[in-house]
Amino acid sequence: MTDLSIIIPVYQVEKYIRACVQSVFKQGLDDNRFELIIVNDGTVDRSMEVIADIIEQHNNVTVINQENQSLSVARNNGIAKAKGEYILMPDSDDLLIENSLKPLLEKALERKADLVVADFVVIENNDMPSFTGVVQPEFSIQEKTGQQFFLEDLNPRQCYVWRTLYRREFLLDNHISFIRGINYQDVPFTHKCYLKARRCIKASRVLYVYRLNRPGAATTRFTVNKSRSYSVAMASTWNLRQIMGLSPDVLFKLEEDVYTSFKALVYHTIYSINKRKDRKIVIDILKYEAPQLYFTHGVNQKLTSFMLKYLPYLYIELYYIYSLIVFKKVWKIWKK
Repeated sequence: MTDLSIIIPVYQVEKYIRACVQSVFKQGLDDNRFELIIVNDGTVDRSMEVIADIIEQHNNVTVINQENQSLSVARNNGIAKAKGEYILMPDSDDLLIENSLKPLLEKALERKADLVVADFVVIENNDMPSFTGVVQPEFSIQEKTGQQFFLEDLNPRQCYVWRTLYRREFLLDNHISFIRGINYQDVPFTHKCYLKARRCIKASRVLYVYRLNRPGAATTRFTVNKSRSYSVAMASTWNLRQIMGLSPDVLFKLEEDVYTSFKALVYHTIYSINKRKDRKIVIDILKYEAPQLYFTHGVNQKLTSFMLKYLPYLYIELYYIYSLIVFKKVWKIWKK
């Protein structure tokens, strides 16, 4: 066993993958302390060619070649191959901050934490060439249970897998994996991790640079097909209510988080799907994949649940019409 397995799925990222892989080897860690698992998810560009020399230079790199099966499958296959006590899963178009990982790993190993959650910065893709690094705060940690962390720190809009070190045995013992073939798989994965974890560490260390608005990124454009991913992720997260021993506060927040995801689905549908028949398909997919959703916190949620059950098409069309009215008002104000 080694201390750390870093898993990077690769698909159509030839402009970004070299910088990502290079950042892995700028962490002040000896090669014998970690392994890098690169999962070639059937990429058809030059991604693997542009990092071939880096792979050749290091004897701690393993390459898994597979047909294109999605990010979730690539991550699962990487976890199955991993030998590290801890696992880190960067996206292939992002970066690790230089010399940021070592103190996080040391603290993880010392405390045997299930999860170690770090900070990150968001940089627009166009601004990445001028990015020169960050000033790190003084290193400190907070220890919490997973459910405490869930209640106090988890933003349901930021369920980013790449900011966390995961103890491999924790993932395996709790049968935590990514749902095959969907986007937004980070949401149910992150929620399950927090609800199951016994010891978590929140660290004041900026680990990661998240590249925003990269052309061709999986989350760039919302489509009818991607709406299925939202619905499957919501259904999976909703089902976590069945975990034994969850407090009323945890259950309340869990349902609120799913409602947040639902509102995001509605928002993307009305602002990205222009055809009425396609908006109906989105609703049909939601009803099929997540029929158990029923929101009860407050009047708005109860009204939403009623509309979804009895008048689902009217619900989405009313929202669509409302968005058009608001947009026209904003446009008129802006023109003035």
